[in-house]
Amino acid sequence: MNRQYTESKKFTSFDKSFSSNIIFSEPDKYKLLEEVSYKSGNIINMGSNLSYSPLGFFKNSLSVNIKSFNRVLEFDRIKKTITVEAGLTLIELLDFTLKHNLWIPQLPGYPTITIGGAVAANSHGKSCATHGTIRKSIKSILLFHKNHGWLNLSENENKEIFELTIGGLGLTGTIVSVTFNLADIKNSNFITQKEKVNSINESKKIILEDCKDLPYIYSWNRADNIKSFGKGIVYKNYIDETPNTFKNFQKVKSNFRPFFLPLWNKYSIKIVNFFYLKLNQSSKTRQKENFLKVIFPFYGNESYFNFFGKKGFIESQLLIDEKKLDAFIDEFKTLFNKYEPTITLFSLKNMSGEKKFLRFEDNKICITFDYINNEKNLLFMSKVDGLYNKYDILPSIIKDSRISKETFRNSYKEEFLSFKEKLKNFDNKRIYQSEVSNRLEI
Repeated sequence: MNRQYTESKKFTSFDKSFSSNIIFSEPDKYKLLEEVSYKSGNIINMGSNLSYSPLGFFKNSLSVNIKSFNRVLEFDRIKKTITVEAGLTLIELLDFTLKHNLWIPQLPGYPTITIGGAVAANSHGKSCATHGTIRKSIKSILLFHKNHGWLNLSENENKEIFELTIGGLGLTGTIVSVTFNLADIKNSNFITQKEKVNSINESKKIILEDCKDLPYIYSWNRADNIKSFGKGIVYKNYIDETPNTFKNFQKVKSNFRPFFLPLWNKYSIKIVNFFYLKLNQSSKTRQKENFLKVIFPFYGNESYFNFFGKKGFIESQLLIDEKKLDAFIDEFKTLFNKYEPTITLFSLKNMSGEKKFLRFEDNKICITFDYINNEKNLLFMSKVDGLYNKYDILPSIIKDSRISKETFRNSYKEEFLSFKEKLKNFDNKRIYQSEVSNRLEI
């Protein structure tokens, strides 16, 4: 391979669970993308490297970083469509579209995630019960594959590869550009209402029954001790109906620098959660909040991740049927009592969609837990893994980097087999591979 455009680097997954020495390239021209791809063996694509699991690299393989492909290629205000290169970040996309009172509502939780990364992960946001995943906004994709060349993907052209690519973890090739159907948005500010809850049942009732038609609704619940388990706040976000003139977002530097020693422990978590809950209970129950705070709450609050220290964290995101949630939580709490895990974050929201291939998507409740990465928590999580089959739970392989091959296959079942077969038919040499796809034998 021509080393002029490549270099050796060491990369670490965002959750700090996995590191590897790789070959790295950041082409800034399509011809260069072709050249480095043709001269490589195994390839995988990388954006901002903000996926919790190691989706953008694999030992001694080429990682193609797409961040130099960051242009807006075409915009039609009347048809409400936009074509952008895959290296454009979410905040750059929004800076352009919100001026026209347009956006895509399926936004993952950090603004410097790239468009290509969001599509490859089939990302979702807080309103996934109403708006589903980013798949719902995609009109077409331009893909480059080492053996198949340049491919236009849509519902009408190369449909099967189109379906495999959305949520396909970059395994079908390099996403170069994406065309979106945009949605109207009246205002870039939100009105937030808060409601105190004393249990998971209360959270579930508000989210699924009392406010089932509200797009932006989710909970923050305590899981730092069994006595306070489930106490928390349900947040309801409404788009402000007052007309406003959008101004470009004020950017801040992403300060992801974990401390040498972790600051999160069972004592600090309990203290922070206690005061966070008290603060929310004592503040106004209805207040105006800006777009960044509502849609990207960790932007400017990166200390949350830095507090995990050099060993990082593990996030478990699960989809479960609402009718099975209560029984699952009961068993979860039984295991909690026995193993006493340290959990920094616990949240619920609703989701809608179709379970297909590797996509984390279904008409189910979405539960999120963040754990300190230590042996005690890993043991607890392995016990929770044992409940997945019983409650037909779908875990996110994008978020949880310690999921085993057996757990993955038992959870994704025939959808995994279908994806693997169709991907093999398209790329029988399986050129595009990551640490995750290798570990799970996708």
